[in-house]
Amino acid sequence: MADVLVIAELSDGKVRKTTLSAITFAREAAPLLGGGFSILVLGAGAKAAAAELTGFGAAKVYACDDPSLAQYTAEHFAPTAAAVGKSFGVVVATASSFGKDLLPRVAARLDAAYAGDCSAVSGEGGKLVYKRPMFAGNAFGYCTLSTPLQVVTVRQSEFAPAAPSGGASPVEDVAKAAPGAAAGRVQFVSLEQVKSARPELGDASVIVAGGRALKERFNELLEPLADTLGAAIGASRAACDAGYAPGDYQVGQTGKIVAPKLYFAIGISGAIQHIAGMKGSKTIVAINKDSEAPIFQLSDYGLVADLFQVVPELTAALKAKKAAG
Repeated sequence: MADVLVIAELSDGKVRKTTLSAITFAREAAPLLGGGFSILVLGAGAKAAAAELTGFGAAKVYACDDPSLAQYTAEHFAPTAAAVGKSFGVVVATASSFGKDLLPRVAARLDAAYAGDCSAVSGEGGKLVYKRPMFAGNAFGYCTLSTPLQVVTVRQSEFAPAAPSGGASPVEDVAKAAPGAAAGRVQFVSLEQVKSARPELGDASVIVAGGRALKERFNELLEPLADTLGAAIGASRAACDAGYAPGDYQVGQTGKIVAPKLYFAIGISGAIQHIAGMKGSKTIVAINKDSEAPIFQLSDYGLVADLFQVVPELTAALKAKKAAG
């Protein structure tokens, strides 16, 4: 019997939606181990943020509210995460930039085996079996970890956000663990963050993504469509490398992994690296003038046409329908 500890991710003192995917994993994994799950919230304002998580069925919500944790650095966060996590069988976070940076360091402190970017979990012979994507998502591997304590990150696109289950988990304050010598050599300088009225790519239910074929008209064509749909804007790596879209728009193996309800792939050929980042989308609509483009093999709806003509027409039609109610 073992329990699962979820490491919550905060932004501006609020719990990020990514945390809810890790809670879903915990709900699936804990019964396989015969235990339950708890949640650890780290950061300045953690006590208030912990209150957001008391209704998800956790046995306990731990809150480490310390002014020195106002800005994230792994060297300050990892010691406390490890100190709390040592009493659990599995420590998990979502495979966001936060989780990918913090959890391997926690695993090292706990001398625990680590499985990153997991897309599913099952049980076999009393052990957890983790499913992990390989070769840009074109194959999957299954692994078990042999250490008593295991550390895991999970894909947000593969674990649906958990919904509140009722109840009120108790909140317990925990003190910040003393950082190691490395913390004294690390200084938080600044965070450069792109602010947008549109949803974040990882949280959006609709994404309008464009490729290099849009050229300098990338924003001119996609922004009106995204605004009409209340969508986030994404891009292929080729579009970002060419300077037509900022790097934080990139969807793909080396960008962001997304799984919206609706994904528009406009002028995107469907390179394997891009498909790895959006193949989990529920409905995919592709627009490309090349009828042999690989994206059509994956799309639910495909239109072979000149995107410079049909995207404005599609935007106008959607606006008219929206106005008509």
